[in-house]
Amino acid sequence: MGAEVGIVAGVFLRDNGGMAASTLFVTGTDTGVGKTLASAALLHALRAQGRRASGMKPVAAGCEPGDGGWRNADALALQAASDPRPPYADVNPYALPEPTAPQLAARAAGIRVSPGVLTAAHARIAADCDVVVVEGAGGWMAPLADGLEHALLARALDAEVLLVVGLRLGCLNHARLSARAIEADGLRLAGWIGSTLEPDFSADYLELVEDALPAPCLGVLPHRPGIDARTASQALRLPADW
Repeated sequence: MGAEVGIVAGVFLRDNGGMAASTLFVTGTDTGVGKTLASAALLHALRAQGRRASGMKPVAAGCEPGDGGWRNADALALQAASDPRPPYADVNPYALPEPTAPQLAARAAGIRVSPGVLTAAHARIAADCDVVVVEGAGGWMAPLADGLEHALLARALDAEVLLVVGLRLGCLNHARLSARAIEADGLRLAGWIGSTLEPDFSADYLELVEDALPAPCLGVLPHRPGIDARTASQALRLPADW
């Protein structure tokens, strides 16, 4: 990728020359709505189209000791769904032990998240693939770290945003608010993925969400606890040029 990245007065500066890959930034209407399953399924779907696709979880809280250091289950799932498969240190530059909000987990670990570390890791991943799928933390308005908003990182990575909508009663409000916030931050909402959280979720309600969001639905993941990402990818319908 070879892009140079800097940060001045809290604002990213980036040279986009020679960009090797496009970036899809996955956020959700809330925490626990299925962002990781959707992101890993997206990687499988992209690879099925013949695309080289790799995942990234820039900041992850709730990690366990593993081979080589702290490891996060979500980041490992993205790494496993990637081809080419980047080293874990690039997939998840900040692996934080405490299972709480990333801001609090970083403070507890005495770590300050550096935006330059994140963009440099992304550049290394992007140099070897066609598409990088970056999974955020929590919802769009939940900071990734002190002073680091999702919008700031997504803009630095020249990313388009995908929204995972947790399909349950009340999600229409959350989905519309999230979409408005993403667009107000100057990012393009390229599409959304439904994640069925309630087995009896109404198809009529789903139609309301489809009508309300200003981007296409790329598929609806079924309510099936334990479903693997490769199987879930069959529910996605991606544009041919992805």
